[in-house]
Amino acid sequence: MENVKNINPIRIDKTTIINLEKGKLPPQVVDLEEAVLGAMMIDKKGVDEVIDILQPDAFYKEGHKHIFEAIVQLFTDTQPIDLLTVSAQLRKNAKLDLAGGDLYLIQLTQKISSSAHIEFHSRIILQKFIQRSLIRISTDIIEDSYDETTDVFDLLDKAESKLYEVTQGNIKRSSETAQSLVLQAKKRIEEISKQEGLSGVETGFTNLDKLTSGWQPSDLIIIAARPAMGKTAFVLSMARNIAIDYGHPVALFSLEMASVQLITRLISSETGLSSEKLRTGKLEPHEWTMLSTKVKNLEKAPLFIDAPPSLSIFDLRAKSRRLVS
Repeated sequence: MENVKNINPIRIDKTTIINLEKGKLPPQVVDLEEAVLGAMMIDKKGVDEVIDILQPDAFYKEGHKHIFEAIVQLFTDTQPIDLLTVSAQLRKNAKLDLAGGDLYLIQLTQKISSSAHIEFHSRIILQKFIQRSLIRISTDIIEDSYDETTDVFDLLDKAESKLYEVTQGNIKRSSETAQSLVLQAKKRIEEISKQEGLSGVETGFTNLDKLTSGWQPSDLIIIAARPAMGKTAFVLSMARNIAIDYGHPVALFSLEMASVQLITRLISSETGLSSEKLRTGKLEPHEWTMLSTKVKNLEKAPLFIDAPPSLSIFDLRAKSRRLVS
């Protein structure tokens, strides 16, 4: 008893106690995940609304990923989706225990009464998944940035590529009703009638514009011909007309000629001076004056020329996006 009395109580400094609430958790909404999965198992309409928005990886809780995966498999096979079929599919996938068992599935269906607001809830789940993806990508980029052996341009490509994957994988274009599309079409037809039949961007070549009604948004136009047939001259003329005469910004990417060569050809076309004279610089005094005067419109034009040594489709998209922003 004497030994017990001699023991001094240990004083704990409360400031040293770690509060877990002050730590950081990945963005998540487990309660909404439960609500969405429960609604999908009790209402077919809920499945239709969510199936195109979410993917298994969008769920934070591992068991929820397996449950959603089973639902997608049933949906793909046009099978009924309910508590029993989902349980059977999970058992078939050998994932029932990982998903929490039959008891957990029953609890999910008891937590929800209908599929109301399921689309709104699923989009919140998607937002949290995108946030987690961005955190993961950012962490990888930070680690690679500290690595001295990493090529900085490879790092930029990798960063853009990963962000592009997140965008393409999660930002889906929603469908539109026929009524909405008809209204858009009518509005566009009215605009065309005011523009004398031209609904797109004019090229400055009158006969071509009559045939095409101008270059249309979202169209891909390929100009093909044998070498030395004037493809570059034609494209440069269109770029010049669109940028100078009509004021539309134009980006021109060339894998054959340097930027200065391209602009020199434009200067030749604008001033009437031969390419040989411009190349040698042998101009008369009045030609220097003409050069200074006639290139002013070209200098002010919203024309952007890029002549990279190599260009992938991804680089083209990234460069264009930067120009637009």
